[in-house]
Amino acid sequence: MKKRAGGILLHISSLPGPYGIGDFGKEAYSFVDFLVKAKQTYWQILPLGMTGYGDSPYQCFSAFAGNPYFIDLDDLIQSGYLTESEIQEFELSKNPHKVDYELLYKNKMEILRMAYEKAKKDIQDKLESFYSINYYWLRDFSLFMGIKTKNNGIPWLEWDEDYKNSGSDTVSDFERLNKDEIYFWVFTQYFFFNQWNRLKHYANKKGIYIIGDLSMYVSEDSSDVWANPHLFNLDDSCCPITVAGVPPDICSCEGQLWGNPIYNWDVMEEQGYSWWIQRTKMSFELYDVLRIDHFRGFESYCEIEYGAKDATCGKWVKGPGIKLFNKIKEELGDLDIIAEDLGFITEEVERLMEETGFPGMKVLQYAFDPKGDGRYLPHSFDKNCVVYTGTHDNSTIMGFIEKMPSENFQYAKKYLKLSEEEGFNWGFIRGAWGSTAYLAIAPMQDFLGLDDGARMNKPSSVCGNWTWRMDKADLTDELAKKIGELTYIYRRC
Repeated sequence: MKKRAGGILLHISSLPGPYGIGDFGKEAYSFVDFLVKAKQTYWQILPLGMTGYGDSPYQCFSAFAGNPYFIDLDDLIQSGYLTESEIQEFELSKNPHKVDYELLYKNKMEILRMAYEKAKKDIQDKLESFYSINYYWLRDFSLFMGIKTKNNGIPWLEWDEDYKNSGSDTVSDFERLNKDEIYFWVFTQYFFFNQWNRLKHYANKKGIYIIGDLSMYVSEDSSDVWANPHLFNLDDSCCPITVAGVPPDICSCEGQLWGNPIYNWDVMEEQGYSWWIQRTKMSFELYDVLRIDHFRGFESYCEIEYGAKDATCGKWVKGPGIKLFNKIKEELGDLDIIAEDLGFITEEVERLMEETGFPGMKVLQYAFDPKGDGRYLPHSFDKNCVVYTGTHDNSTIMGFIEKMPSENFQYAKKYLKLSEEEGFNWGFIRGAWGSTAYLAIAPMQDFLGLDDGARMNKPSSVCGNWTWRMDKADLTDELAKKIGELTYIYRRC
């Protein structure tokens, strides 16, 4: 890391393919090949966890488990656990350019259950070995999902009291009597991790490194909270006392109410931050570089009273600060981490960034206020940062330009020497690639010049996010050559 390089942000779900969502199949390998042709070094993705209500990869049923939606069905066909005709009986998509999570929840999971029934005797020893190796998180996840299935998918806080207590005799009886259901979830994780590890190995062998994403918080409806209530700020009935979010900012006048439970940092410190060390260690088994989302929350986090309608009443509370990262470094050594230091940044947050030495993020969409402080303008960067045209939470560049105030656009036009002939999106990409930041990244949508119809997420909105999918025809040799030439010009090869 820290060598001058370029990369593309594209989540697995946005890959093309025949089964309703991007997956670890041949189109993922084709994208790696495209990155090589385009002279890129990094492929950045979003969290790989199993999504719940709202379909956000930042609200998952487990901080450790992978998303079964990403399992390549062709691999299961080749293994003899499915047939093409069996898959064709199920509808997985109504639009090849949009993910339909409702269909996947209903039908892809049913397809995976069919595969499990065929595979379980053949691979029972492998499943048991995998379960044993990953017991520290997999037992909680598979048991949680088994009980959740029995309860028709409702949140665990709505379960009967005996099931809400993960240490109850009722839960132990369920585990003993429902081994087959529990091992279905082990099966999903076994294939998820096997397929992901093959894909990552292929990428690494080609000189492409994976930047993964770690959400600071976990979902309220997760095995993490269910199995470890002592690690969170909950009341006697296990309901959160306060939840996470951020106050009003440039993205939302009412702030962002995420709803995640707040950690009990005192207990975590008493336990030597062991949960965080396990989580970080596993992240680096999955990825080469880790972007930590909402990094400023480790210095001070915003907590909002449970049940509030928005985040306007949020209050800042001190987080664990450098103690957590010193402990992680003590246990795991030096790690390649990118800190998402966006939002309300104080001197204390800047001090934490300096203490960790982690590179921060610069987003060009925040740069072109003629009266602003200029901290996101390329001429103000040091080398220890990562520059983005935009992130998954932003408009695409073309969507951003459409809504840009005239004064701001004229400033950007002069600063970046934007022209219609080059393409405004390419002018922004050039501005990022030409900066002093050691790493420059742009979402795939910006290379394709797409408008906000291809936007990945709009913060504070629940529906319609995380659905965009790329067309297979988009990955042309001409585009790869154009990206590669720009990357060579600015010595990011």
